[in-house]
Amino acid sequence: MGNTGSRDDFQWVYTDQPHTDRRKEILAKYPEIKKLMGPDPHLKWVVTLMVLTQMVASYLVKDLPWKWIFFWAYAFGGCINHSMTLAIHDISHNVAFGNRMAKWNRFFGMFANLPIGVPYATSFKKYHVDHHRYLAGDGLDVDVPTAFEGRFFNSPLRKLVWLILQPAFYVLRPLCVNPKPFSQMEVLNIAVQLAYDLLIYNLWGIKPVVYMVAGSILAMGLHPISGHFIAEHYMYAQGYDTISYYGPLNWITFNVGYHMEHHDFPSIPGSKLPQVKKIASEYYDNLPYHNSWIRVLWDFVFKEALGPFARVKRKYKVDKVL
Repeated sequence: MGNTGSRDDFQWVYTDQPHTDRRKEILAKYPEIKKLMGPDPHLKWVVTLMVLTQMVASYLVKDLPWKWIFFWAYAFGGCINHSMTLAIHDISHNVAFGNRMAKWNRFFGMFANLPIGVPYATSFKKYHVDHHRYLAGDGLDVDVPTAFEGRFFNSPLRKLVWLILQPAFYVLRPLCVNPKPFSQMEVLNIAVQLAYDLLIYNLWGIKPVVYMVAGSILAMGLHPISGHFIAEHYMYAQGYDTISYYGPLNWITFNVGYHMEHHDFPSIPGSKLPQVKKIASEYYDNLPYHNSWIRVLWDFVFKEALGPFARVKRKYKVDKVL
């Protein structure tokens, strides 16, 4: 794939991402996969049920002691909210209502955003496009840690802190690496979210609001589901900058673990990605994969070869996207 950097640098490669060529090859051999592309008719109902569940939970926690607020935020609400961010990931690919109703997908993303407590969906869409188009692109793909993160978070204790601080890095990194103009849809996302948070506060007080926001922060930090952040693109296998996970947590994360398949076919809903693997099994069965996101996190902290620098980086021949 290219030259390998030292343990205190990224691995720079001078080849294009492999997903484009593999997609063309698979579609040429299995054109029936095209039938899997398009909206998932069940997604909007699953997401709506999740939003309603969190509304009920917000009511139920309003009189709990603070220690139980944080317990349930981590153990229950955070799981739903992290799962919701992965529903928003699917929605960002227009699989809720289809490409012809792109704005409905953006509005529905804002609806899915409500129990998370902080505005997120529209900004995520803006940057996630680059993650697919310019995978590991220097200054373009904000999923890749900065050089500061790689140099500073280089011991087990510091890597543990880095995992806890993941939500902060995902908010701040885009502003440093690839800042983009604020859009009207982002302003609307903020307004809708603030209105919902104020509604919950006026109805039931501050504890449900803390339950929502704390759950989102805690579950996107050091949490079993957060293993997907590391599993997807860190080099647990030399020469591979995308790796899938085929464990049971896919059941509650919209199959985000099928990440090799997702990058090959980003317009296919997560619910149908296992069918891609089944149809084109010879393209995926011999690739490295994960079975445990908890093991991913453990290895990331304690293996010297792993850390924020364990990422591929590429240079793309494009002007920086504004």
